[in-house]
Amino acid sequence: MIVAALVFALVVVGGATRLTESGLSIVEWRPVAGVLPPFTHDAWQGEFEKYQMIPQYARHNLGMTLAEFKTIYWWEWTHRLLGRFVGVAFLAPFLWFLWRGWIGGGLGVRLWGIFGLGALQGAVGWWMVASGLADRTEVSQYRLATHLTLACLIFVALIWTARGLDAASRPPAPARIRIAARAILALLVLQIYLGAIVAGLRAGLIYNTWPLIDGALLPEAGRLWFETPLWRNFFENALTAQFDHRMAAYALWLLAFLHVADAVLTLGRGPVVNRAWLMLAAMTAQVAVGVATLLSQAQIDLALAHQTMAMLLLAIAAEHAHYVGRGRPAASVGAITPRPAPVPDPR
Repeated sequence: MIVAALVFALVVVGGATRLTESGLSIVEWRPVAGVLPPFTHDAWQGEFEKYQMIPQYARHNLGMTLAEFKTIYWWEWTHRLLGRFVGVAFLAPFLWFLWRGWIGGGLGVRLWGIFGLGALQGAVGWWMVASGLADRTEVSQYRLATHLTLACLIFVALIWTARGLDAASRPPAPARIRIAARAILALLVLQIYLGAIVAGLRAGLIYNTWPLIDGALLPEAGRLWFETPLWRNFFENALTAQFDHRMAAYALWLLAFLHVADAVLTLGRGPVVNRAWLMLAAMTAQVAVGVATLLSQAQIDLALAHQTMAMLLLAIAAEHAHYVGRGRPAASVGAITPRPAPVPDPR
């Protein structure tokens, strides 16, 4: 859970890095040497000169001072350092617990899998940054969405695995409620992916009205689907990307509302119902923050609050989906198994 909290913080810092246009300030990937920032004026000047060679500087930040460069550099450096720290915070205790014999086979496989996803995330992060260093002034929306979605999957996997260590057995909820809870969780991850596409296209800076978009509840088909092939509209047409993000939000809220109604009618009251209500309340707040962000033309504090609320909602949905699907103790699927205490020699 501590590592999950660190991933939460990492995503929030990553959002701030993107919103402050800081993500391309470090133009090299140095996993070890990059831990240390520049210390001397010459070192800072060298980093600044590297940044001056990429299109973003020439087209958007021409004339930037060294002091201004340091501001964006520190955001990106902090984001990368925090990513490295998350890896150490996961791996060091994991190896210790393995050495002590406290982790069963099933759990060990899961944790190695999560570590592998974390290592992949570092490579995906550089793959994303590299897309903005040659011909573009920002990173590819495809790679940005992949980077954020992978972080969300790691976050959910951490919460799911941690909650699975609770050995208390509970009767499972009805199948319909379990399926709905997991469907909401999956759709939330998809919605975050769609939001990253919107962010990558800077689509939040246009069509800043609500509930109308482009002057109508349903935009003209010719404006939604003019890219060829058709699938490109979902990823490269700003109007279609924002429209998809809005429609997915409405569908998610409706599904969460129906899920609450079903839980109340089926179970009456109890922890499952309470968790469903909490998820609906968090989703309602997220919709409100999203609308406010849109109307403000993605004002940085509201945009960051929107991303932070998305991660909080994802945590609530993951915990709820795990809780309602629980019907047996986690010990039966390879949980932590402490090494037995040594027996004293009777002699």
